[in-house]
Amino acid sequence: MYREQIKVLDCTIRDGGLMNNHTFDDRFVREIYRTISRAGIDYMEIGYKNSRKLFESGKYGAWKFCEDEAILRVIDGIESRTKLSVMVDVGRVDMNDIQPKKKSPVSMIRTACYVQDVDKAIHMANEFAGKGYETAVNLMAISKVRETDLDECLAQLEEECRCDVVYLVDSNGSLYQENIEYLLKKAKGIVKTKEIGIHAHNNQQLAFSNTIEAIIHNANYLDSTIFGMGRAAGNCPTELLLGFLKNPKFDIRPVLDFISREMVPLSKRVEWGYVIPYAITGMLDEHPRLALKLREGDQKENYREFYESLSGSAGID
Repeated sequence: MYREQIKVLDCTIRDGGLMNNHTFDDRFVREIYRTISRAGIDYMEIGYKNSRKLFESGKYGAWKFCEDEAILRVIDGIESRTKLSVMVDVGRVDMNDIQPKKKSPVSMIRTACYVQDVDKAIHMANEFAGKGYETAVNLMAISKVRETDLDECLAQLEEECRCDVVYLVDSNGSLYQENIEYLLKKAKGIVKTKEIGIHAHNNQQLAFSNTIEAIIHNANYLDSTIFGMGRAAGNCPTELLLGFLKNPKFDIRPVLDFISREMVPLSKRVEWGYVIPYAITGMLDEHPRLALKLREGDQKENYREFYESLSGSAGID
C-alpha cells in the first residue's frame, strides 16, 4: 500500500509512557528518536505537555510534562527530518506554558478530548495554530459516542477548528473493521478540509487490521508504537505498519534493531500487550482501567470472574 499523503506518527514514548508513569530515561528516549529518524518516520510523539501544578510531584517522569529543555537535551546532535509532537488533554495544560513554535523544538500539538469537550478542544487547537504549530484533535472513546453527537462534533470541527487533522481514537480497542469503515466514511463525508487520522488499541488484536481498514478508506495520519507498546493492550505496531505501507521513504531495519536491543528487554520489566483481561474490556467496550488494576493484583489470571463482574452475567457450569 503506497500513498504519498500518508504520514506515520510513532507515539511509543507518549502512549507507552502510560505503562511506566512516563519514566523513560534520557538515553532510551534519545535512542528511540534516533531510531525513528533513521527509519524515516514522519512524526515522533515524545509525551504529554501537562502542567506540573496538576500532578503529584515525583510520581511521573519528564515525558508527562515535555518541557522544551528536556526535549532539546535528548535530541541534541541528532540529524533528523522527523517532526516532534506532544499531546495535551483538555483541562490538564497551562496554556501559558506553550511557547510560540519558533521558540520550541515541537512541530505538532495534538489535543485529546471526549466529544462532550470538543468546544474546549477547538479553542485550544486554534490557539496552538495561532502560535504556529501543526495541530490535531483526537476524539477519544469514539466507540462510546452517540451518532447524532458525533455528527455534530465533526461538523463543529470542520466549521470552527483550525486543526490540520481529526483523529478517531478507539480507546477501548472494541471496534471491528466494519465499524472503522463506517466511521471513516462518516468523518470523510463531514470533514472536508482536514485530514483524518486513526489511533487504534489492540485489546482484541485488531489494531493493525483496523489501521489497514482506515487506510483503505483514506485515513492519511496513522498512529503506531514500536513493538506495540502502549496503554494496556498497546497499539498498532510500527514495524507491522512500515512493512505494510511499502513506502520507500521508510526503512524498517533500524526499528527491528531497536526492538531486539531495547524493547525485548523492556517487555520483561513492563507489561503491555494482548492478555485476556484487556481482551474482555475490548469485547465489552469498557475502558481498560479495571483490567489494569486486575493485572497489578494477585488474581490477575482470574479471567472468568473478571468477565462476569464486568458483564453482569454468571454462566451455568
